[in-house]
Amino acid sequence: MSAESQAEQPEARAALYIDGFNLYHAIDDLAQPHLKWLNYWKLGEIIIPKRSERLVGVTYCTAYYPGDSQKKWRHEQVIGAQKVFGVDVVLGHYVREDMGCRECGNEWQKPTEKEGDINVAIHLMRDGFLDLYDRAYLLTSDSDQAATARLFKQQFPMKRLTSVVPPKRQPSVHITKYTDGRKVSLNELHLERCVMPPVVFKPGIANTRRPKEYAPPEGWVHPDQRPK
Repeated sequence: MSAESQAEQPEARAALYIDGFNLYHAIDDLAQPHLKWLNYWKLGEIIIPKRSERLVGVTYCTAYYPGDSQKKWRHEQVIGAQKVFGVDVVLGHYVREDMGCRECGNEWQKPTEKEGDINVAIHLMRDGFLDLYDRAYLLTSDSDQAATARLFKQQFPMKRLTSVVPPKRQPSVHITKYTDGRKVSLNELHLERCVMPPVVFKPGIANTRRPKEYAPPEGWVHPDQRPK
């Protein structure tokens, strides 16, 4: 293909779908809390090949953890910041499930996140049927989404699905056998490049500030400001 014909090729429309629960716990395991204060739209822009694709949507599926007002406030700040950058935030919910120990007889209730997996799946598929993207990126290592990937391949043979793996997680072979062969494994540098400024503000949308728990460690420098 000539340089002229390559230049005439339109950019493919790309969309990122984030399993927030799966990503959060992967980041939490890194023990670097400042990496929780991320711009997910920028993460999408980093993931896609800039020369051939254009990011048109990011969907972040999550839920507020019950019973902890400080944790909810931190989550609200993250969500508010996402809305400033144009991320579509889809909220699920938690339920309390009865748990028990057979040995000691103790009983308790465990908060369990609901709707996250389903919200990722239905929004990815809905947007495909609406033809809102050409290439979808699915950020999760949860093998439950293999059913989504399988249906995607059946329904959209002309579209492409790429698996995006949270940091320090293994890709799900059950998902990747239905994707386009390329996968993106996130690392700490990917996340560092997406760390937001302390205040994220847009009139009429949100005015959020970084929780003190997510402040970078002393001496940390954003990758954009490091010497080349």
